Amino acid sequence: MEKLKPKLFSVMKTYTKEQFIKDVIAGIIVAIIALPLSIALALASGVGPEQGIYTAIVAGFLISFLGGSRVQIAGPTAAFATIVAGIVATKGMDGLILATILAGIILIAMGFLRLGNLIKYIPYTITTGFTAGIAVTIAIGQIKDFLGLTYPEGTVTIETMEKLEAVIKNISTVNVQALIVGMVCLAILIVFPYINKTIPGSLIAVIVGILMVKLLNMNVNTIGDLYEISNKLPSFHLPAFTLKDIGDILPNAFTIAILAAIESLLSCVVSDSMINSKHRSNMELIAQGVGNVGSALFGGIPATGAIARTAANIKNGGRTPIAGMVHSITLVLILVVLMPYAALIPMPCIAAILFMVAYNMSGWRTFVNLVKSSPKSDIIVLVLSFVLTVVFDLVLAIEVGILLAAILFMKRMSEVTEVEGWKYVDEEDDPDALSLRVVPSHTLVYEISGPMFFAAADKILRISLKEDTTCLILRMRSVNAIDATAMHSLTELLEKCEGRGIRIILSHVNEQPKKVMDKAGFTERVGLENFCAHIDEALETAAKHASR
Repeated sequence: MEKLKPKLFSVMKTYTKEQFIKDVIAGIIVAIIALPLSIALALASGVGPEQGIYTAIVAGFLISFLGGSRVQIAGPTAAFATIVAGIVATKGMDGLILATILAGIILIAMGFLRLGNLIKYIPYTITTGFTAGIAVTIAIGQIKDFLGLTYPEGTVTIETMEKLEAVIKNISTVNVQALIVGMVCLAILIVFPYINKTIPGSLIAVIVGILMVKLLNMNVNTIGDLYEISNKLPSFHLPAFTLKDIGDILPNAFTIAILAAIESLLSCVVSDSMINSKHRSNMELIAQGVGNVGSALFGGIPATGAIARTAANIKNGGRTPIAGMVHSITLVLILVVLMPYAALIPMPCIAAILFMVAYNMSGWRTFVNLVKSSPKSDIIVLVLSFVLTVVFDLVLAIEVGILLAAILFMKRMSEVTEVEGWKYVDEEDDPDALSLRVVPSHTLVYEISGPMFFAAADKILRISLKEDTTCLILRMRSVNAIDATAMHSLTELLEKCEGRGIRIILSHVNEQPKKVMDKAGFTERVGLENFCAHIDEALETAAKHASR
């Protein structure tokens, strides 16, 4: 069983001075990358710019210290932006703190219950659909700042569709200077990685954006025009709350927890392949939970593993959790010394950074490929998850997506479950009849294929018994699982056979169905002698019964 032990404690046994130097360098570089991203994602989430830094500092340090991955870098990510903005707009910061703490507790519980592997049961179509949906909502939310639009006082722009409607209504208020700054910054973000892969393009875009606005005296909103900038260290705050508050915010907390689990474990899997390592999924969930609780209590927002920052850490030599801890400590120094200068960053530059974040996370090629190549039921789940995320919200998208995927999965499984009687034909008419065994007189043989669960349980009751039948053989070699509903149908069939004096014989019952039958008392009722390891043994037992 997987150990609940942080990777840090394991890797320190063989830690070297040379690796420490590499981890420090990687941590500093990742901190420089994380700075503009953390500010941009905080603003997209409807909170102050420093709160993105608080998240990267507190959650980043705790998740690296306690995490189940060697190289995971945690902090605010785009996946949370939409749901966080919605919570802040409707429940305020105290509501967000409560939701994040509850999400952290859920994650910790998931880790201790060793549910790390259960995340894989969330269909790929759902995660692809809502990830693309989040990307679109982030992009729509940045159009206002990128174009420098002005909205009339009292314009409500909480939901994505409200933001889009406001953009369309006020498109005539475009600020050309803001658009120029945004376009230049976006061009830098697109082109610069091809010129230099060491220096983050977002940092260059921020510097160029600041210089354009200041030197050319351009009429463009900056972060300082819209937000108060604080370089204070995060302080502890626990809001007052009631049981009703917990009940109201719990759906959002579950969504945050599921998103954190999916994104962090996905990041772990990607990083494992890059360094040929293996993460501890349950320990990672516990660390994510502790990190989110810590982030919320010290003024941050939800956090999870960030794939892009984790990849940057690996590429720059980071191989232990020390790199992630150095990244957080570096951000503390940046917060205290450089944070006031963040006020100079133009809002179109922030919008350009978030456009790139949205594009990179959208996975549009994967989305298109799934639409082209997937079964219709999967396409329905994919598109519905995407549309619900954009038009309504992420909570509804995940709930409906999982429910619909489960229903469609059960439908598919019920379709592959078959209960078929053996056909008896003359050898002269069918040369393949040699493959069938000799069936004793007054005996019926039915073969059940596929899982026996509630959606297919009625097929068991369709077994047709003849007037002269004295023995019924059920061949179950292809049944790997059975649930309570199917067990109930099987018991009804047994009662029907008992009422007509028909003996039931079961052939090749697999381990899980046998355990269910034992527990339900079915085995005792049928009789252990009527459970045969092979069809030949079952036919022999039926022949003996027929000869009496």
